[in-house]
Amino acid sequence: WVYVKADESACFKWLKRGIELVSQILNGQVGIILSIDGTVLFDIFLSLVDFAVYDEKKKLLTGQLRKYPEKLIIYCKDLRVFNFCLRYTKEEEVKRIVSGIIHHSQTPKLLKRLFLFSYASAAPNNTDGRNQTVMFDTLEDWRDELERTKGNVQYKAVSTNEGYKVSEKLPLYFVVPICVSEESILKYEGRGIPIWCWSCHNGAALLKMSAFPKEQDDSTSQMQKAFLDGIYRTIRKPPYELLKTDDLSSSLPSLQEIQTAYTRFKQLFLIDNSTDFWATDVKWFSLLESTNWLEIIRRVLKKAIEVVECLERQHTNVLLIEETATDLCCVISSLVQVMMDSYSRTKLGFQSLIQKEWVIGGHGFLDRCNHLHKSDKEEAPVFLLLLNCVWQLVQQYPSAFEFTETYLTVLSDSLYVPIFSTFFFNSQHQKDTTTTGEILKTQSSPFRFLTVWDWSVQFDLKAQAFLNNPLYAEKPKPEKSQRKTARFKHQRQLSLPLTQTKSSPKRGFFREETDHLIKNILGKRIGKFINSSDEPPNSFREFYDSWHSKPVDYHGLLLPRIDGPEIKVWAQRYLRWIPEAQLHGGGTIATAAKILDLMEEVQNLQVKMDEEHSQAVSGDTHAVPMLRNSARLSSLFPFALLQRQSIKPALPTSTWKDLEDEDDLVKRDDEFVDLSDML
Repeated sequence: WVYVKADESACFKWLKRGIELVSQILNGQVGIILSIDGTVLFDIFLSLVDFAVYDEKKKLLTGQLRKYPEKLIIYCKDLRVFNFCLRYTKEEEVKRIVSGIIHHSQTPKLLKRLFLFSYASAAPNNTDGRNQTVMFDTLEDWRDELERTKGNVQYKAVSTNEGYKVSEKLPLYFVVPICVSEESILKYEGRGIPIWCWSCHNGAALLKMSAFPKEQDDSTSQMQKAFLDGIYRTIRKPPYELLKTDDLSSSLPSLQEIQTAYTRFKQLFLIDNSTDFWATDVKWFSLLESTNWLEIIRRVLKKAIEVVECLERQHTNVLLIEETATDLCCVISSLVQVMMDSYSRTKLGFQSLIQKEWVIGGHGFLDRCNHLHKSDKEEAPVFLLLLNCVWQLVQQYPSAFEFTETYLTVLSDSLYVPIFSTFFFNSQHQKDTTTTGEILKTQSSPFRFLTVWDWSVQFDLKAQAFLNNPLYAEKPKPEKSQRKTARFKHQRQLSLPLTQTKSSPKRGFFREETDHLIKNILGKRIGKFINSSDEPPNSFREFYDSWHSKPVDYHGLLLPRIDGPEIKVWAQRYLRWIPEAQLHGGGTIATAAKILDLMEEVQNLQVKMDEEHSQAVSGDTHAVPMLRNSARLSSLFPFALLQRQSIKPALPTSTWKDLEDEDDLVKRDDEFVDLSDML
C-alpha cells in the first residue's frame, strides 16, 4: 500500500495514477514509478524485482493464472517490499501489469535486451572527470601496480592474451611469475598458471590459479602434474619464498551452500508489516542461526586471516586454487589486501581493487546475479559476501577506512542498477565482444557504457557526503589502543548473544574445551554455532591473539574479530526499510551528522580567516550542506525515514534523476524489448 496523508478520494486518485504509471512503464519502459505532482516518491528498476506474490497467502506469481489478483506484493533484491492494490484497476490493465511483472522477473532474457544497452546509447556525458579509479584494462596499469607493491622483481605483466588468443575467461593483460613462459600460457590455455594478485612488503606474494579439469586420461594428467611441479619449484625458493597451496573448493563452503544460506537469511528482512516483524522477533536468534549466513562470513574471514598469517608471519607465498579462480579466490584475495594494504582501505584504492580482482579478474556477475533469469543453479551472492565481510572490518575499525558503511550499502545496490556495465558481464571478453558486435549496428546514437565508480551519475554532492568517512585516520596513530565502536541497541540484536560468563583468556570463545556451564546457558542451538567449524591451529590462534593484544595501527595490518557475536548483521543494508528496527534520533548516522556539522563549521571559519588575510581560497574548500532538517534522524537515515510513508529518502535508491533529464530516453520505447508476445 502507498500511505499518503490525504482524504479518501485523493488516495484513490493517486493510487489510480500510480497504477497507470505502472502499466505504462511495464509496456516497454524501465521501471515502476509513483509520482505525485511531479515528485517521484519511489521507483523500482525492473532488474531489482526479485519475485512478486499476491493475495493474503502470498502465492507466487507464475505464468499461468486462472484469476488475476486484487493485491500485488513486489519483493526487491535490495530488500524493499511494495504493496499495490489492484481492486480498482481495469481487468485488462491488471492483466498487463501482472504479465509484465512475470515477464521481467521470471522469463529468461537475451543479453542485448537488458536496459543497460538502451541506456548506453543515451548515457550522459557530464560524468565526474575526477574519477581516478585504476581500471586495469591496460598493460601500464598492471606494471604500475607491480611497482607500487614492489612485486616487479619476481613477476611480470604479460600481453599474451591480446585478442583473447589464449582464453576468453582471462583478461587481456595480467601478471605471472617471471619463470612462466608464453608457450606454457598458450599450451594450457591459462589453466595451471599462477596469476599474481598482490605482493607483501616482505616479498611474499598472493597468487591464484584455475585448476585443471579433474577428469583427464592418465598421460594428460601426468603431463599436467609434471608441469605444476615445475611451476611450484620455481616459485618455492627457501627460506624467503616458500609456497603454500590452498584449494578453496574444499576448505570453504560451496557456492550452492552460500546461495542457500543467503536465501534463508534475506527472508528475515523481507517484511512488509509490523505483525510479521514482531512475530519473528521472539525467535530471532534461532532464525538467525538457522540461516548459517553469519557462520559463512566467519569462516571466510578466518580463511583470509590464515592467508595473512602465511604472508606476514611465515613469509610464505600463498597460491589459492579454485576451478575457475573467479569466485572464492576473488573474495579471499580481496579481503587479504584490505587487511594488509592500507591503500585498499581508501575509496579509490578499494574501487581499484574491485576492478582488478572482480571486474577484470573475470567474476561472472551476469550468472551469479542471474541478470538474465536463465539458471538459478549459477546464482550465488559471492560479491555480496565480500561486501558483508568488508563491512565487519569497517564497523570494527571505522577510522581505518576512508569510506563508510553507506558507501558499501549503495555499492551493493549498484549491483542491480541496470545502467552500469561494471557488474553486468561475466568477463572482459564478453563486454568487449558485445560492444563491438552486431548489436551496435542497431544503435542510432553513440554507444557508451557507464562505470559505477562515477558516483556523480547517481548522487549529487549532498548525497556523496554520506560516502566519505569524516573520521578517517589519514596518518598512523599507534598511540590509540582502543576504539569505541557504535553498537546497535535495538531489542533485535545483530549477532548471536554473548554469555555473561567470562571465559579464560587462554581459551577462546570457540575452543572445544569451553566449559559445560557456558554451553548450557547458550543452549544447544547456540552451541552448534560455536562448534560449527574446525578449530584454528595453535599457530593461528597465537598469531590472532598476539595481534589483538597490541595497539592498532590504522595504516598497518588489520585483523577482524571473529569470535562469537563479533560477527554482526549489516544493520543498515538489511534493516533500513523496516521502521520498527530504527533507533529514533540515534545510531551511527546521528554521530556522523554531528561530526559533519563540526567539520562544516570549521571549514567555514577557515574560509573566513583566509579571506581576512587576503589569501586565495582553494577551489575545493567548500562546505557541503547536509539534508538533516528534512526529517528527524534515525539510525537508518538516509535510506529510510521514521514511518511507513511515501517520502523520498535523502539518499536516492536509484538513478532516476538522470532518467528525468533524458526526456527522449524516458518517452521512447525500449528498442530491444518487445512485450507483444506475452499479452
